[in-house]
Amino acid sequence: MAAVEPRFVGMDLHRHDVVVGAVDAQQAIVLPPQRVPLRRFSAWAQRHLAATDQVAVEATTNTWALHDLLTPHVASIHVAHPQKVRWIAHAKVKHDQRDALVLARLLAANLLPEVWVPPPPVRQLRSLIVHRQHLTQQRRAAKNRLRGVLFRLNLPSPPGDLAAAANRAWWQAAPLNAVERLRVQHDLATLDHVDGQIDEVNATLAQLSVADPWRPAAPFLLQMPGIGLVTAMTILSAIGDIRRFPTPKTLVGYAGLGVSLYASGQTTRSGGITKQGRRELRTALIQAAWVAVRFAPAWQARFRALQSRKGPQIAITIIARKILVVIWHVLTHRAIDRNADPRAIQRAFLDWATQHRLATSQGLSRAQFVQQALLQIGLHSPA
Repeated sequence: MAAVEPRFVGMDLHRHDVVVGAVDAQQAIVLPPQRVPLRRFSAWAQRHLAATDQVAVEATTNTWALHDLLTPHVASIHVAHPQKVRWIAHAKVKHDQRDALVLARLLAANLLPEVWVPPPPVRQLRSLIVHRQHLTQQRRAAKNRLRGVLFRLNLPSPPGDLAAAANRAWWQAAPLNAVERLRVQHDLATLDHVDGQIDEVNATLAQLSVADPWRPAAPFLLQMPGIGLVTAMTILSAIGDIRRFPTPKTLVGYAGLGVSLYASGQTTRSGGITKQGRRELRTALIQAAWVAVRFAPAWQARFRALQSRKGPQIAITIIARKILVVIWHVLTHRAIDRNADPRAIQRAFLDWATQHRLATSQGLSRAQFVQQALLQIGLHSPA
């Protein structure tokens, strides 16, 4: 029996349909582009795709559902990096059928720039982190509207958190007209609702931190100064499997914290960070860096030395990059951070155990939970 020639299938995915086209190894079109409604795509794939087909699809919001649907039917699925397939998006004449064939031809020529396909647990955690970010944006917007009321009416700000329970009486007594009072009541109600939802998300993150596949890595991040539960889970969601990154430099580049470089002829010039990477990872590291330079003596000393020469913003970015390098070593080698204070680690693990009654939910006392976490990273309880 003659061997079946593999086809290279490009799929341009949209909200309601997908355009499919295919070429052979010699770049000849073997499946002219056609538009298939997503509601009928599963049946179409079973009839028209072969077990020897290789499929290329560009990463977008609904790519993973398509990826999982196609996995049983084809030889392989390759997810293209959308920014690196620029000549699709930036073509002077953009056409869905052309885009599908471009993906197919790049795959046939082994030139398709691919992204890592995260397994379902990573996708779910990333989705939860994004949901939390949206909730925090809603909270920030509601607080900004409250500040806007104070500014418009030239009112002094109450002490502390604008929406704190202790300030509710202050808002009731504030000289507001009927419209402003209604808006304030709605913003306060929004904050109460969103705060409750964020608390539920945090509780879920706490449970995920002690469940597979995150259980082995979580304590190694939480031992580090500046990294709390939410930051740790954000970092893990972005990284996924640390083995994807053979060197710290590749991880730094993935976060967009590498230094940009311009080289032409005899001229070489470095610039700011590239910012070409996962934004949530970069943001989490900057936040962790600010906490670390405030509370950890080793990071304080490094920051002060850098700040005197480069200013605070560049200095904190450098610290964030250095912390990410430490994270690579800690997760790759399952090692203790050499700059970490054992007593500070114990306090961090106690805070972890206490959040959302996490130790109790695992059937442990807080002391037992902390002891297990310390043993997991190879550290005995400090005397």
